[in-house]
Amino acid sequence: MKSPTIHLHPKDNVIVALVDIPRGASIPHADLMMRDPIPAGHKIATQPISVGQPVFKYSETIGFAAEDIEPGQTVHTHNLTLKDIEHDYAFSTDSQPIVETKASETHTFDGIVRPDGRVATRNFIGILTTVNCSASVGHFIADAIEAETLAKYPNVDGVVALGHGTGCCLTPDEHGFILLQRTLQGYARHPNFGAILLVGLGCEGNNIDCLVGNTGLSSGPYLKTLNIQTEGGTPPSVAKGIKLVHQMLPQVNQVRRQPVSAKHIILGLECGGSDAYSGITANPALGAAVDRLVSMGGTAVLSETPEIYGAEHLLIKRAVSRQVGEKLVERIKWWKNYTRKHGGEINNNPSPGNKAGGITTILEKSLGAVTKGGSSPLQAVYEYAQPVRAQGLVFMDTPGYDVASITGMTAGGINVVCFTTGRGTVCGFKPVPTIKLASNSQIYRHMQADMDINCGRIVDEQMSVQEMGDDILQSILDIASGRKTKSERLGFGDHEFVPWHIGAIL
Repeated sequence: MKSPTIHLHPKDNVIVALVDIPRGASIPHADLMMRDPIPAGHKIATQPISVGQPVFKYSETIGFAAEDIEPGQTVHTHNLTLKDIEHDYAFSTDSQPIVETKASETHTFDGIVRPDGRVATRNFIGILTTVNCSASVGHFIADAIEAETLAKYPNVDGVVALGHGTGCCLTPDEHGFILLQRTLQGYARHPNFGAILLVGLGCEGNNIDCLVGNTGLSSGPYLKTLNIQTEGGTPPSVAKGIKLVHQMLPQVNQVRRQPVSAKHIILGLECGGSDAYSGITANPALGAAVDRLVSMGGTAVLSETPEIYGAEHLLIKRAVSRQVGEKLVERIKWWKNYTRKHGGEINNNPSPGNKAGGITTILEKSLGAVTKGGSSPLQAVYEYAQPVRAQGLVFMDTPGYDVASITGMTAGGINVVCFTTGRGTVCGFKPVPTIKLASNSQIYRHMQADMDINCGRIVDEQMSVQEMGDDILQSILDIASGRKTKSERLGFGDHEFVPWHIGAIL
């Protein structure tokens, strides 16, 4: 009979309920009687915890008792509080060499090799907009390309317009302006775009001439530009845009997929709508897949700086050098100052959905989140939307807001996303396919049209984390080869382009 609870580490003074447990029920193997009704995913004290004493989960401190807690009591927001913890940053003390997979065991996928050698997993025409004022025109152009037209070009995955909510009334050369241009540059050069149409208004701060001049983009057969004011307004601009897209379609269609090494996978790692199962099933299983991918020469990008806060010391131990570790520390300090300046706290991160799913503090959330990165050494730390050049496990500084985080990683060059969720996040991120990993079987069944993989099998079927990781890796390769994810089949990805905005809008 399956146990109704799980004890994650001998050091832990809490266990986690795997099912709803009523008040008065006994847990024989733990010698406990429930003093409270315990929802699935929530924590139960296994021993007396005095006020002010630490509560341990994953063998790490996740908070401190706000009152005396008795065995069998639930441990959550009502009796668990957070204090500042000063971790000892033991730089690079746990960085182990990567054990490379034998050539005979290295996997391949069917990718699209661009002329410069970069490998794409999809083949879109992208319509990027410089400013919110040109966003609707971009969508009008994309919407006008009919399905019958696209059917003539079977190697083109679609035409997608990516508008955003900024681009003007920003101070040039300040952080927010630089991030926006860096993000647009990354998308314009992304291998999953076979061609780009850049649509501007004409008078905006982030106008086409400014963007092209600052980023080194240049017009040509695969990058066309259009200014609405120059063309004479909306109808002629839409007509011109449609004409340009029609000119692009035949050349973008001239690609073929071919077997390439798994080393060409650049995998974005994201968790959203997390619950307590995320750190037990989906995230560790994704980490197992990451370790295998890295051993084959592939790359994985961990992100969401506010959601590794409190667990950053575990990554710093794995940094390949002190310099890499120091860069991560610097980003943590930046976020502390940033949130303080805006009247917030970096440790006030778990959402209402996270808490309903059993996560109480940012420390608990972060300790579960970092397991997505497996155990591989940390090779590099990047700022938002910077191009990812290193191979292996790397980190990108992004917000915890999923759409802004994945926008930054996509600008950095990821070509597949694995998105773990326990509450059920619905989204997609063109031009990059997004694989949804459900942390529990209930949400997988409840939202089966959105979820690709059920990691709840680790709990329900006693499947090992490594076995689930192998399944995830195979799905990554299949999706990279062209198989559609469920979010792609549903049509997601046209409205999730959200560059991180920092600074005043004037």
